[in-house]
Amino acid sequence: MFPMRVWVAVVFIMLVTTVAAKPRRILLDTDVDLDDVFALLYLLKLNRSEFQLEGVTINANAWTNVGHAVNQVYDILYMMGRDDIAVGMGGEGGILPDGTILPNVGGYLSIIEQGMTTTGGCRYRQAIPIGHRGILDIDTIYGIRKAFLPQGIRKYTPLGQPTAQQVLIDKISAGPITLIVIGVQTNIAIFLMNNPHLKKNVQHIYIMGGAVRSTDPTSCCPKNASFSCIPGQCGDRGNVFTNYEANPYAEFNIFGDPFAAYQVIHSGIPVTLVPLDATNTIPINEEFFNEFEKSQDTYEAQYCFKSLKMAKMARDKLDNQFYTSYFMWDSFASGVAVSSMRNSNKKNKRENEFAHMEYMNITVITSNKPYGISDGSNPFFDGLKVPKFNLKKGGVHSGHVQQGLRDKFCFVKNGKGRCQDGYTAEVDGPDSVKVLVATKAKPNRDVRSKLDKEYFKSFLNVLKQPQHAGRFNFTTQFPYYEEVTYMPDFQNKTLGKPVVFDMDMSVGDFLALFYLLKVDVEVINLKAIIVSPTGWANAATIDVIYDLLHMMGRDDIPVGLGDFFPMNQSDPIFPTAGNCKYVKAIPHGNGIHLKIP
Repeated sequence: MFPMRVWVAVVFIMLVTTVAAKPRRILLDTDVDLDDVFALLYLLKLNRSEFQLEGVTINANAWTNVGHAVNQVYDILYMMGRDDIAVGMGGEGGILPDGTILPNVGGYLSIIEQGMTTTGGCRYRQAIPIGHRGILDIDTIYGIRKAFLPQGIRKYTPLGQPTAQQVLIDKISAGPITLIVIGVQTNIAIFLMNNPHLKKNVQHIYIMGGAVRSTDPTSCCPKNASFSCIPGQCGDRGNVFTNYEANPYAEFNIFGDPFAAYQVIHSGIPVTLVPLDATNTIPINEEFFNEFEKSQDTYEAQYCFKSLKMAKMARDKLDNQFYTSYFMWDSFASGVAVSSMRNSNKKNKRENEFAHMEYMNITVITSNKPYGISDGSNPFFDGLKVPKFNLKKGGVHSGHVQQGLRDKFCFVKNGKGRCQDGYTAEVDGPDSVKVLVATKAKPNRDVRSKLDKEYFKSFLNVLKQPQHAGRFNFTTQFPYYEEVTYMPDFQNKTLGKPVVFDMDMSVGDFLALFYLLKVDVEVINLKAIIVSPTGWANAATIDVIYDLLHMMGRDDIPVGLGDFFPMNQSDPIFPTAGNCKYVKAIPHGNGIHLKIP
């Protein structure tokens, strides 16, 4: 008979083994950019006895329009057989003037701009190009998305779609969970500010974003360049290429909502940051691209590579700089997070398979010195007796807040811009937070491999492995589908009055288009459609018009996409970016913008 102490030891070991056997629960917050898709698929392919992705929340104020993003996520999850994963986005809640956060704030706006509705400005988001090399390309994944992904059962439905805050509350309330945040921090900040009692369940937050000690390697003049070569953001801390003259310090994910990023990093929850310092050291190179092209064993690998190939073609057409300007941003961050979680029980918390790690004391700059001024740029303080959220007068949030790409405050004659909104700066003192930071991608341990980074090897191996592979794509889901172009025969008809229809893709416009198509062609001959993306719908909704014309047998009607900005609203230096002076009056949520896609 065993002594009591032996039985106690056995029971203890069994309990420890049982606890250790539980997979780590993960929630991914993403803006569904192309590299976010890589990160999502990488996480979905991991061993589910180790890691269990339980929820996806979509960031609504960055690189995609959420109506398109949510349907892409649903179709990806359907392809991967994971309709069990909760997806949250948007919401109609607001923030009262006194700082009270109401339920289900949608995250369509940065916190500094969030009022009681889903209408508002684009103080930070205006730095993101709307058309090519920007939101249009990401909404459509360069035209690949609808042609490749299968059509799942789940779709966005007005008033039936779970909100981001609902999914965050549900999943975090259920027990210990890890957050991987690869977009702007708005959703997570709103959750933490409104649910402080649930912070205890968040074990760790991994963030792709920021720039601590980095130097931007893009837009540099070659060594043999002539004197006429003018470098762009070469050597800057940040990567906001439309904004570097005013703010050379910010990185897109943090710049999208600096106050939100500050709240997350200062939340008291352990944070690991994967900033540009690390991602700048893992550019996609020709060797990786070629090896990826050979690794097409699964549908998910095919989708990623086809999308990447289109991104390469688009960038090479612009300046032939793809291999020096496209990095493994968010997917690399997901790999660093996974490796850190695997090593979390080890004594050396900095041990990571894919990146060199270092503890740093940092903060997020949300306003510019001098603090305590009132110049009309800071809604948290300007005109308020009590600052919003009870922020400290004269504190770090009370300075000038950048108001746009051409904010005069930010420009210094014959020098770099002085605005630092969104800068993840190293600081000492009470405003600093000790954060584990990835500083550099590790080289491949296999010196015989053509891949120079350890993560490159892991990424390709994970995507091509047969375990948890995608079930089908669009063409294998619908094997009898054929691409047919329907061209009507009007040879024996006397065509009516020629008409060109200019539309902004609102619901009423689609009804009008149906009417025009149903009128006898001998009365009205619809010759062309011009689409304006400056109103009630975004540019990617043009796909709905193509589908409608195909359904009506009118593939003969050409469709032209108009300018992305009203007159005099595009940026004079980067015309693909610009202000939202007029379109900001249109609601983002269930009211309008979200329904149109």
